[in-house]
Amino acid sequence: MPSKAIHNPKTTEYEFLGPIGASLMMTTLPTLVYLLHLGCQPEGCPTVSLIEQLLNPQQLVQFFSADNIVSLFDLQASIAFLGYLIYLILAWYLIPGRWVEGTQLRNGRKLKYKENGFRSMLLTLCIIGCTILIKGHEPLLFIFDHFIGLMSCSIIVSFLVAIYVYLISFQEEKLLALGGNSGNIIYDFMIGRELNPRIGNFDIKYFVELRPGITGWIIINIAMAAKQYHELGYVTLGMILVITFQGWYCIDSVYNEPAVLTTMDITTDGFGWMLSFGNITWLAFLYPLQARYLALRPNHLSWMEIVIILSLQAIGYGIFRGANNEKNAFRNNANDPKLKYLKYMTTESGSKLIISSWWGKARHINYLGDWIMAWAWCLPCGFDDIFPYFYVIYFAVLLVHRELRDEEKCKKKYKKDWDRYCNIVRYKIIPGK
Repeated sequence: MPSKAIHNPKTTEYEFLGPIGASLMMTTLPTLVYLLHLGCQPEGCPTVSLIEQLLNPQQLVQFFSADNIVSLFDLQASIAFLGYLIYLILAWYLIPGRWVEGTQLRNGRKLKYKENGFRSMLLTLCIIGCTILIKGHEPLLFIFDHFIGLMSCSIIVSFLVAIYVYLISFQEEKLLALGGNSGNIIYDFMIGRELNPRIGNFDIKYFVELRPGITGWIIINIAMAAKQYHELGYVTLGMILVITFQGWYCIDSVYNEPAVLTTMDITTDGFGWMLSFGNITWLAFLYPLQARYLALRPNHLSWMEIVIILSLQAIGYGIFRGANNEKNAFRNNANDPKLKYLKYMTTESGSKLIISSWWGKARHINYLGDWIMAWAWCLPCGFDDIFPYFYVIYFAVLLVHRELRDEEKCKKKYKKDWDRYCNIVRYKIIPGK
């Protein structure tokens, strides 16, 4: 019992406005995903009229009527989505991969993770490519035609996974997240109670972080390009840019799979509804918003627009990947001769914080690169509607909030050393701001 108290202290501070915020997130975010897709149809994306309808109590009651809710569910789509998840799990087990160590946990342990996400992604892309060669693009239209049903099933699965990991977190010898042991059921369920829920060597959080959402995103994008081709007889350059940029981002994520082991999602946050819904539904079905928009409302780009979009993608990716690779390499081996150009400061706890190169320009410089890329993904949609720009607006809010969370946790961890570090690296996300 003493060791349990040491490793699993009671959470005394809430994030996200506590239980009230947790309740709002679990009700409004799934609703928002539906509204963004149901509000944009082939006949148009009437943002203003949709908002006016939802502000009308009668329209709101009608929108959430039993008939409307039942229409969101689709048996064929549910079977397809569950089959997709089973495929990903089998791929994790059957495809060979290297086992890598994560960072040291509070209890002194280091967990091992199987790294085969890139091979799994290649297999998935090969299956899609072979399907198109043999059957043509028509099979991919299933995803567009059953999009809402697939999304509904993903929401149900995200809740079921969150319920499962919450229940098993009460087993003995579980290492809980420092922020998820408040004792409030709603809050702990949302934020995540257990740090690393596992079934044997199968790490649920690690799997969900890099498999269903990332792979689903790229599959849906390809399906939206197939829909556009089916309607027009060709794929527009704007669609090609969107699926190329976002596809590269997805493939890059799984290619650099071990890098996620040093992120806050893995090292600090518990696995609960927030990460389950965020990766299974939000990532897979909201992030392809631009591709779905272009499938419904194609946009033709000028050469000047193409140059601007390509430049933003190159700049954003250069910052994002350069900074992340540098941080990951330094955390894995700060004494690597290849990193001798880096300057760092050592804290009282023995941790080393980079104060030069990318990380000398701003404390969260990688967030800037991520946001610049977001613009490159939205601009191909043109300016007729605000719908496809939801991502870049939401992402700005997300990154600022994540920066505030990072700052607060680092200040608690490093204490006065963090103030010293902030005096050296003065800017948060944007150098000079």
